[in-house]
Amino acid sequence: MFAVRFRSCEGSRKVHFESSIPADFRVGEDGVVYAARSFQLSPEPTEFHLYANDKETKERWQVVVKLALEPEDSVKEQKKMEDIVFPRQPNKHSGHLQRQKRDWVIPPINLPENSRGPFPQELVRIRSDRDKSLSLRYSVTGPGADQPPTGIFIINPISGQLSVTKPLDREQIASFHLRAHAVDVNGNQVENPIDIVINVIDMNDNRPEFLHQVWNGTVPEGSKPGTYVMTVTAIDADDPNALNGMLRYRILSQAPSTPSTNMFTINNETGDIITVAAGLDREKVQQYTLIIQATDMEGNPTYGLSNTATAVITVTDVNDNPPEFTAVTFYGEVPENRVDVIVANLTVTDKDQPHTPAWNAMYRMTSGDPTGRFTILTDPNSNDGLVTVVKPIDFETNRMFVLTVAAENQVPLTKGIQHPPQSTATVSITVIDVNENPIFVPVTKLVRQEEGLPSGNVLTSFTAQDPDRYMQHTTLRYSKLSDPANWLKIDPINGQITTIGVLDRESPHVKHNMYNATFLATDNGIPPMSGTGTLQIYLLDINDNAPQVDPQEATACETLQPNATNITAIDDDIDPNAGPFAFELPNTPPSVKRNWTIIRISGDRAQLALKIKFLEAGIYDVPIIITDSGNPPMSSTSILKVKVCQCDLNGDCTDADRIVGAGLGTGAIIAILLCIIILLILVLMFVVWMKRRDKERQAKQLLIDPEDDVRDNILKYDEEGGGEEDQDYDLSQLQQPDTIEPDAIKPVGIRRLDERPIHAEPQYPVRSAAPHPGDIGDFINEGLKAADNDPTAPPYDSLLVFDYEGSGSTAGSLSSLNSSSSGGEQDYDYLNDWGPRFKKLADMYGGGDD
Repeated sequence: MFAVRFRSCEGSRKVHFESSIPADFRVGEDGVVYAARSFQLSPEPTEFHLYANDKETKERWQVVVKLALEPEDSVKEQKKMEDIVFPRQPNKHSGHLQRQKRDWVIPPINLPENSRGPFPQELVRIRSDRDKSLSLRYSVTGPGADQPPTGIFIINPISGQLSVTKPLDREQIASFHLRAHAVDVNGNQVENPIDIVINVIDMNDNRPEFLHQVWNGTVPEGSKPGTYVMTVTAIDADDPNALNGMLRYRILSQAPSTPSTNMFTINNETGDIITVAAGLDREKVQQYTLIIQATDMEGNPTYGLSNTATAVITVTDVNDNPPEFTAVTFYGEVPENRVDVIVANLTVTDKDQPHTPAWNAMYRMTSGDPTGRFTILTDPNSNDGLVTVVKPIDFETNRMFVLTVAAENQVPLTKGIQHPPQSTATVSITVIDVNENPIFVPVTKLVRQEEGLPSGNVLTSFTAQDPDRYMQHTTLRYSKLSDPANWLKIDPINGQITTIGVLDRESPHVKHNMYNATFLATDNGIPPMSGTGTLQIYLLDINDNAPQVDPQEATACETLQPNATNITAIDDDIDPNAGPFAFELPNTPPSVKRNWTIIRISGDRAQLALKIKFLEAGIYDVPIIITDSGNPPMSSTSILKVKVCQCDLNGDCTDADRIVGAGLGTGAIIAILLCIIILLILVLMFVVWMKRRDKERQAKQLLIDPEDDVRDNILKYDEEGGGEEDQDYDLSQLQQPDTIEPDAIKPVGIRRLDERPIHAEPQYPVRSAAPHPGDIGDFINEGLKAADNDPTAPPYDSLLVFDYEGSGSTAGSLSSLNSSSSGGEQDYDYLNDWGPRFKKLADMYGGGDD
């Protein structure tokens, strides 16, 4: 390894070095010449040329290099360790000024990466010229020595020999900056520290790596040569300024290889892929796959490292194929009077990519439809043209249509395409005759007629026409569809309309003098069809309604005061058969004209007032004769119910309630009846509720537990009786003592039937009765306590009747305990331990002779 330098009188130039034998020797950008491979040099010198190329001016220089083996002495001399000497420092104790010498600049140490050793590998020896008179210690500091990564470089502290301990990796650390120190044994600095730079020389130990393993790009079909497609990029971890990191690209393969094996090329330095051949057609080849190779060492196939990636190029579609109809003529048919019906399906083919603007077809009619009865829609899925009827067609007018249609794409064809931009075809459409609805002429017929026309009169004729002129033997029949008042009938053959009721303008079915009836006409076609027509009868008014008074009730004061009542005449007829009206009072009864007077104030209004000074309060029926202005006029007698009452100064009634009570109106009577009914319903509901509550109370009593029944509780005290034969209880014994009659108290010596004493009754003082406790349970408990503590109580006390077994019991009587035959042979002293209840029994049977 050696280095060459290029010097120019014109200054710094950017030159590129080349070797005439790149297989054996290569030159880096820094001018360092390397052996490209391992080989044995012959004793004779080896010659080769080195070239320097100016990248800007394209000038070229060359030099001859002779490579010969060095003598062994020279090699040994070269292997001698290089010394780095600390520069001498100025004498600080000199009395005169001395020029200080500038510090030395130590040239950097170049150390190849990935060295195989052996390690530690000696680099240089650092020493000071004072080591002859002083004992010095050497050390180095900095990253790689005493700073991370530590231990890469070491120095012998005595000899100052600097060594590397392991292989270096330029891709991790490209250079190390160390500082060498020299101190005496006491640690005093002897020399100024010197800087040592160790550059790691790059070796080609990294392959190029593509940023993506698969690259995707697109190119429009029909693109001209030189069209940019995409750019692929690879990186190399080696030094980019050296050959190790200089990449070159090339295309290894193309699939498919049609229409040419070299449809694309790549810029070997930038990685740009462009087209180099014409003939890209998406309809033939939709996608190309390229294998791209990146090689370092400027693409040297012998010494460079390579890697590959895949470039997928999709040929995008352009509109280079117009739509083409699959047939010259299309046929269809449509029934007459039908709309929104598809009558023909137009199919086209387009080689462009489906569902794109270059494939989507648009249809238009160029001739054959001047009235716009058809339209053509495009099916978005199949791209077919759907000929649709948008206006009804009459078979009797048009039996066939011949349309000329054209199809073209949504976007225009690409320039340079030799095909026509559109395709044309003919559509033949046949109209089918169908049975159509009969049509009344006119659909709505107006007739003017005076009301009061009796039944049986012919009103008019209402007929329909059948539009099916080409159908044979069609007849129509008529029927009534709607006649709200049932006034009309229609002849089923000739459509003549006759009245079956009296026409009345005042009927609720007449609105604004107009009466509407609907009729139906049906033919005998297959299937039969029908049509409807409306007959409107405008009824002219006649004087057939007499006027009536309104309102029918009024109020007046019993004295002659200016309190006249206004009344109005109403008539269902209209002018001239209505007002003005004439108002008068009848001659009978005579009291009417005597008490009342009526004055007309307008054409339909009049005033009724008292004629006498005083009229007793009450309700009076005043007949009024009203006559209209018809020809002939009609009149009627209306009854006005007048309530006469006492009035105050303002003319208001003060005894209206009394008058109303004397003669209740219909509304008041209905209100009273409703109140009575509601009251009866409430009473009935209350009775039902009371009965239901009684039933619930009885049901609750039946659900009571027998143990909770008071009567059962009393019977439980007698369960110690003598069985079924001893169920006739004397409940009078449970009565409270102070409630017993004095005569009912049995005398001394008189026993109950269920008591059977053995000995004669002794004479004991009568125990005082316990006070009235107020409850039978408390009474029994109090008596029980008294019997337990009473020393004079006999053993057959009435409280002990519960222990009697009865006459039917199989057990013997407890009275046998007092038998003279057995009493002396048994010991009854244990009865004293049984409590106060057995105290007397123990005294009787266990007391000895006493």
